[in-house]
Formats: sequence, C-alpha cells, structure tokens
Amino acid sequence: MELIVIQQRIHEIRGLKIILDKDIAILYEVETRVLKQAVKRNIKRFPKDFMFQLTKSEVETLVSQFVIPSKSYFGGALPYAFTEHGVTMLASILKSDKAVQMNIAVVRAFVSLRQIAIQYKELSDKLNELENTNSKKFKEIYEALNYLIDKKKNEEDIKNRVRIGFKK
Repeated sequence: MELIVIQQRIHEIRGLKIILDKDIAILYEVETRVLKQAVKRNIKRFPKDFMFQLTKSEVETLVSQFVIPSKSYFGGALPYAFTEHGVTMLASILKSDKAVQMNIAVVRAFVSLRQIAIQYKELSDKLNELENTNSKKFKEIYEALNYLIDKKKNEEDIKNRVRIGFKK
C-alpha cells in the first residue's frame, strides 16, 4: 500500500500522531473486533503513550472534521488510537504476513511525517531568523515574491499599463 494512503489515515489527537483501530484493521486485513481482542489479551504491552481510547467528544470532533463519516463508523464502540509506538507493539501480537508488511509500512509513514515536521520547523526557524536579522530587506523580497506570485495582479497591471512606442 502506498505511503500516502497510510499517511492519510494518520491523525492528530491530544497532540499525538495516531492511527485509529478501524484503519489499522483495514490495513492489516483483519476485523476490528479481532484486532481489539488481540490488544485486550495483551493489554500490558500498550501503556497510555502507546494506545488510548478516544472520548465521545474526540469522536464527535473527528466527525465534524470529516475524518470519519459518522459515529456509527466505529460500530457503537469508542475506538482505540495507536501512536507510532503502539503500532510497533502490534507487530508482536499480530503475526500474519500481511500484518507484518503493513506494520512496516505504517511505521515508515509515521517516520516520514516526523521528518516532514522537522524539516518544516527548521525551515520556519530559518525564515524567522532571516526576517529578524534583515527585516527591511526581507520585507522587500517578500513583497517582490508576492507580486510575482499574484498572477491576477500582474495580468491587471499589464492590461492597465500605458502603452509606449509607436501607435497606429
């Protein structure tokens, strides 16, 4: 399965990147109840920073943000949310070939998202540093870039421009 498809199933709740039990079950090609049973039999392997159960308000937030179609998506039960560490721990309890393959892919998706976040933060920090040290120059460059990016403004300027040169 493509990394992007998996990344689309990763959400942020309580400040953590998580993947929901139903989505893991789909990826691993097992029933959600089978996944939950395996987790409950091995609950000591899943501390709160590996897995937690969502609250009703968190589920309602997921519905309102169009992450899930409705509360009935979970079949009436509150879903479990697995962090990257929880997904890694699932590998020790779900041992089918498909589960192992998908586990590796899901962990790679989490790692990829973390790398993107780090790169974004580094870029943001560098831009802030540039802005603070060269505020006047940076402002002029920023305005010039915005001017070049804003095609509508450029098109209007071209239309309203006074023509010079030979006129018929």
